[in-house]
Amino acid sequence: MTARDRFPHPPSDHGPAELRQHEYDVIVLGAGSTGENVASRARAGGLSVVVVEPELAGGECSYWACMPSKALLRPIESLTDARGLDGARQAVTGKVDVAATLSRRDAFTNGWDDSSQVEWLDSEQISLVRGQGRLSGVREVEVTGADGDRVTLRARHAVAVCVGSRNFPPPVDGLDAVGAWTSADATSVSDVPDRLTVIGGGVVGVEMATALSALGAEVTLLAIEHPLLPRMEPEVGPLVQTALEEAGVVVRTGAEVTSARREGGTVTVTVAGGDEYTADELLVGAGRRPRTGDIGLEVVGLEPGSALDTDDSMRVTGVDGGWLYAAGDCAGRAMLTHMGKYQARVCGDSIAARAAGGDEPTGAWQQLAATAHHRAVPQVVFSDPPAGSVGPTLQQAREAGLRVRAVDYDLGSVAGASLYADGYRGWARIVVDEDRRVLVGATFVGPGVAELVHAATVAVVGEVPVDRLWHAVPSYPTISEVWLKLLEAYGL
Repeated sequence: MTARDRFPHPPSDHGPAELRQHEYDVIVLGAGSTGENVASRARAGGLSVVVVEPELAGGECSYWACMPSKALLRPIESLTDARGLDGARQAVTGKVDVAATLSRRDAFTNGWDDSSQVEWLDSEQISLVRGQGRLSGVREVEVTGADGDRVTLRARHAVAVCVGSRNFPPPVDGLDAVGAWTSADATSVSDVPDRLTVIGGGVVGVEMATALSALGAEVTLLAIEHPLLPRMEPEVGPLVQTALEEAGVVVRTGAEVTSARREGGTVTVTVAGGDEYTADELLVGAGRRPRTGDIGLEVVGLEPGSALDTDDSMRVTGVDGGWLYAAGDCAGRAMLTHMGKYQARVCGDSIAARAAGGDEPTGAWQQLAATAHHRAVPQVVFSDPPAGSVGPTLQQAREAGLRVRAVDYDLGSVAGASLYADGYRGWARIVVDEDRRVLVGATFVGPGVAELVHAATVAVVGEVPVDRLWHAVPSYPTISEVWLKLLEAYGL
């Protein structure tokens, strides 16, 4: 039984049969955070909007990803912080309370009930149609409800595809037959298994290994990646791996899983070389792909299952008439909730501007462009300790042809960090474009660093010269003093 089976789809209270109109200015496929933002911005521009959603309004982030996963991880982080301080650690008498943690997680998902999201859509005067939407023609979407009833919706101006992404398991012999968990099963877990094997050394694998281990599972993490978190600077993975191992997680990097089998109540996986690992459950968190395989892309000459290429106004390229838009994971730019919402704001505003001013409006509209993906994508991995970054790594910047220099600093040497935790372990790096003398990237790993990432993002997006950035004086004693230390190490 999958996570979604345990939480049935909502009733078709806004299904195809109940529609009072079939034509709107804008049709949005997907009521996740991206789709909701497209709809809200288009509605604010004076357009009528309908959102089509087969599952819960609010989408993956609200019920299966960001919110429940971070709700599981936050008590672990808090307990680690307390245990890291003499005077506080003596007051800690137990482990994370599993029942209380799961109950708090449930509160953040509203018990997998989307009533509040539906109320918000109603308050914004955005229509919701429950069902599976497929492109069926130019500015046209056919919706099939849970009862099989069908209706065709038509858009006067635009259709926006915001269907997100899905888990994409690696090619492992026997994997389809073992009932492996997806990330949604891990974040909605009700009974923590005694033993769990995790495949994948990226964000999902690392975060869920952290969470389920702290909740009592014996966790083995198998990652073909080496080091862990390969999209970050290579110095990050070993620090996170050390912390996982100290927490009791068995970590193997460079481990290619070749087969899986279920025998009775256990799942056994085999890695290249012959080693086997047995557990009660298997979580596969090794990648995602756009959820575009069954939305009718072939009708408009696009490849089903592929990411949708867009211009910086989020209009899909290669579709005659310029009426099709895409935002979020299915656009393939950066599979992160905050980046999807950013694209959505640009997308909704662009649709409204074109509807008001013609196909190629001028003036202020020309400022509407989703350009953050080209140089400043921020991300936080809520491992224990957390890691955060923005912009390219040193190697990526060099491969892009930039003449760059990296400056590293031991975060444990910063006064604010030493006050934050006894024996603080952490690391920071800035990547400086030597020709322009501006930051193009930054990475932090250590307790409390998640809130450092946005300052780095502002510096990168604003192209603040390092000579000027030196005058942004950090408060003492805080972890943010690392900015001064990095710039001094640079030579200022």
